[in-house]
Amino acid sequence: MGYTEKLRVLVADKFDAEGIDGLKALGCDVQVDADLGPETLPAALAASGAQVLAVRSTKVPATVIESSDSLKLIIRGGAGFDNIDCDAAGRRGVAVCNCPGMNAVAVAELAIGHMINLDRRIIAQTNELKAGHWNKKEYSKSRGLKGRKLLVVGMGSIGTEVIKRAQAFGMVVSAQSRSLREDTARALGIKLIPYTREALSAALGDVDVVSIHVAATPDTNELCGPGFFAAMKDGAFFINTSRGEIVDEKELINAVKTKGIRVGLDVYQNQPSSKDTDWKPELTELPGVSLTHHIGASTDQAQIAVAQEMVRIVDAFMSTGSPLHVVNKNQLLDSSPDVVKA
Repeated sequence: MGYTEKLRVLVADKFDAEGIDGLKALGCDVQVDADLGPETLPAALAASGAQVLAVRSTKVPATVIESSDSLKLIIRGGAGFDNIDCDAAGRRGVAVCNCPGMNAVAVAELAIGHMINLDRRIIAQTNELKAGHWNKKEYSKSRGLKGRKLLVVGMGSIGTEVIKRAQAFGMVVSAQSRSLREDTARALGIKLIPYTREALSAALGDVDVVSIHVAATPDTNELCGPGFFAAMKDGAFFINTSRGEIVDEKELINAVKTKGIRVGLDVYQNQPSSKDTDWKPELTELPGVSLTHHIGASTDQAQIAVAQEMVRIVDAFMSTGSPLHVVNKNQLLDSSPDVVKA
């Protein structure tokens, strides 16, 4: 059974105009405010009377969810959904949906970009030249990526896209994943690492580049900690474009200082929740560390795909009462007829 009321949608983040237009074409009443945050979102959500809340990086804690009596659906414009309190949503009968795979290519491209930059030290060279110093002798040293061993930790859609691109560079790829099977690994032309911490530690000592692509869960919290970095080769590259909570940054900093690990990060522990603020963690002071602003998914292609998927989710909700890609099925209440069935 579909949703018969006219849907009010609050878009509390930047989405491509194609998504906004698509929602309006479905007959939705759409309000857009990309500057909302956890502090201002509760009042805006309550005032809007929205049944649907759409966000990308904006955090949606329990206080936001509990501020609205009308909210039925939260859409996260991306694969991860750790910025949303799914338990609190479930208790209130609010479905949380993501947009899996829509930004996989964009994030994979950034991960490869970090690898190339760490190898050729593009950012460091640029900064030195801009400072007025020509130092060709220093930057003429580079390993090259061809033939280098890459370990991909996590084989969802992003990890898979990273592998395709790494193989195009001639890299030798291995991967560890909860779901990866031996026959799939053979078909991809990669080596399968058993899904244990011990097997991961053993593999780390034999690779030149590690790229992290796992979801943020209790099992992966600070997965990359003391034992992880101790097992890595001196001078190896470490790339993380997944979630900051997966990395123990104190141990990463120690590995940079003591083992010469080169680092490319797009995500951080305790990264700012606001979109524009002063922030200078210790990582910014270290050599061989390149940092981006959690923008892995921020390409035009990815954002159009995410916006289109958001429209598909809302369309399914309106047509059937059941949106696509519900990630909090286990937490949803089922005692009320007003609860979204997923």
